[in-house]
Order: sequence, then C-alpha cells, then structure tokens
Amino acid sequence: MALSTDSSGRTVALICAAGGGLRAGAGAPKQYRPLGAQPMLAVAARLFLDHPDVAELRVIIGRGHDDPYRDAMAPWLGHPKLGEPVLGGATRQASVHAGLQALDRDVDIVLVHDAARPFASAALVSRAIAAARAHGGAVPGVAVVDTVCAVAADGERGATIDRAGARALQTPQAFRHATLLAAHARAAAEGREDFTDDGALYAWAGHRVVVFEGEARNVKLTTSDQFDDDLLRRAGAEFLARGDVRTGTGFDVHAFTAGDHVTIGGVKVPHGFGLSGHSDADVVLHAITDAVLGALGDGDIGAHFPPSDPTWKGADSAQFLEDAVTRVRAAGGVIAHLDVTVIGEAPKVGPHREAMRARIAEIAGVAVGRVGVKATTTERLGFAGRREGLAAMASATIRLPFKDDLA
Repeated sequence: MALSTDSSGRTVALICAAGGGLRAGAGAPKQYRPLGAQPMLAVAARLFLDHPDVAELRVIIGRGHDDPYRDAMAPWLGHPKLGEPVLGGATRQASVHAGLQALDRDVDIVLVHDAARPFASAALVSRAIAAARAHGGAVPGVAVVDTVCAVAADGERGATIDRAGARALQTPQAFRHATLLAAHARAAAEGREDFTDDGALYAWAGHRVVVFEGEARNVKLTTSDQFDDDLLRRAGAEFLARGDVRTGTGFDVHAFTAGDHVTIGGVKVPHGFGLSGHSDADVVLHAITDAVLGALGDGDIGAHFPPSDPTWKGADSAQFLEDAVTRVRAAGGVIAHLDVTVIGEAPKVGPHREAMRARIAEIAGVAVGRVGVKATTTERLGFAGRREGLAAMASATIRLPFKDDLA
C-alpha cells in the first residue's frame, strides 16, 4: 500500500460507474468493457489506488451491477484502499450525492471522477488535490481547439463562440467534502436534479470554483464509435505515442557533519550525523533531479540552482525536483520511471524505503509504482565505506513527443 503524505485531512476518491452506457451502443455498460487487458473501470481505479495522497476509493455502481463490478474489480478486491461499492441513483447527480453520503465525516477533500475517463494521470490527480486545498472547489479544463458555434433548433449554424476563454471540463473534480455534500443536499431539497457537473452544482450553491490545467489525454469514452478497436488502441497508447524515450543519469555525494538526522528521498531519517550541503543536502533528490534534467538535455542542478546563490541555502530539495518535472511537462513530456540507489554503510534505507518512494512520487506527480529506491554498501571501501558521507546514483526515463529533428 502506498503511504499517504496527506497531513491536512483525508482525501477520498469517488468513481461514478452507475450509468447504463446507452450511448456506447449494444453490449455491457461501457465501464465494464475491456480496455486492453482489463475492464475500463479497473484501469480508472488503479490511478487512485496507486496515488500516495488518496486514502480511500469508493466506486458508485448501478442497481444490478454487483456481479459486473466484482468481475471488473477482481484485481483490486481486498486492496486496503478500496471501500465497499455505493449504490447510485437514477441520475449522475443522485449517484454522486449517494457517494458523498457514504463517506466518513473526517474526509477533507473528495475527488469525483468518471469511470469513462481511464487515461487520467497521477499528475492530474495531484493538481486537483492541490487546487481544492487552495480554493475549496476545482475542476480540470483544457483549451478548446475546435471552432465552436451555436446551432439553432432547425440545425442552422449560429454565431461562432469565442474559444479563447472557453475550456472543456474534465474529471477528477475536487472539492471540500462537507461543502459539496451540503450543496448536493440543498439541490435535492429544492428539486434541482439537472446538474451533470459537480463544479456547476458547487458554484450554484454560492461557492467559488477554479479551473486548473487538465490533460488532452484525459478523453471521455462515451459513444459507440469510440469503442472501435483501432481507436481504443490509439487512445490507450497515448502514453506510448510520446515516442521519444529519453534516459538520464544523476550522481550526488555529501559528507557527514554534526547533526541528528539526514534527509534522503525527502524523508528525515534519524542518524548520528547530518549531511553537509548548501541546501538540505538530500543526495537522493539531487541525483534524481540531475537524472531528469539529463534526460531532458537541460543542464544540471547547479546550472538552475547555483550553490553560490544564498536563495538556496538550507532549501528543501523537493523544489529542485519539482522544477525539473515542470520542465518535462512544459516540453509536452511525462515521467515514465525514476530509480535511485543510495550508497553508504548507514543509516539503513530499508525501514524508510516506502516513505521515500511515496514522497518522491508525490513530488514528481507519478504513481508510486513508477519509483524505485534501493541501497547498497561499498564493502567498507572508499569514503562511503569509511562512513564519511552518503552518495546516490539515479536514472530517469521520460517520454517526449517525437520530433523528426534528430541529427
């Protein structure tokens, strides 16, 4: 189980999977149809089960869906984060209301996601949680790239709508749980049953909703033509479509100094010494940052955060890795995998490995399964063997949009 780094109240995800999927054509409801080797619902669920800041996942299902649900979620039944399914209502609004009512009162942030959006990323979930914590209500949106116009009842084309200020909204949408629950209760009491979007309902109740950056890959599978095998292969391979696979390496070393702990992998580990460095001397995050920058071909950590600059004295090294990951995203890329080996006789990494993986995953906005943390000694040889300091070597694999500009 991934360790949650959420210290401000629990974050729980709801997946809406109660619909009949009629627009998807004949066959099983779309959420139970195969997407590669697994049903679409199972693919969507894994995102939240793997995410370090999501404490629990509840799936809202339709009446009579008990058996399809169990079959689809077979890989995850028994997972410590997966709660019992919730029976939904006749509309999406009623289903979400039922899901909210089923949650414990200690839930702070609730994420509402559609099972029909199986391609969302861990980074998007992280942005949703951060935006909800900052603003109370937040929905992801992507810029509209098509020309949009109004259409009259008889089909005649109307005025073109300015797309500059328009966004196509997505899920997961994120809200303060108590506030969204109260908004749903008010809408139900007043007979408002026409909301198809929780952001709209939240705003109707008088609360502020912000739009944060969504993802083009986060498409919603709705109509029968989208379930064409070739189209699904293309959509499911969106990650693979970033065909420019890059690998970078990083290495860092810091000497021991007076202190009572070392910070490695973003985790404070008790030790008889500290580590000497201009920032917090986190050899793990420094090595990973250099590996990411190396894969991107964008210098090294010293070029972006010079040790001669007093700004970075004692700084949390998480911001160095965050900056490198932001540079990858700005280039249209994604982090595929991060791997690091700590080199030293002590302290022992094993007891803190999962906490380090969770923290690195949180900083990078990826699933914990995309982070590896290992440790080794030098058989008492060299500075590490003499317990004079710690070193770390890392590798990073990223994917960038392929451009035919390679020499």
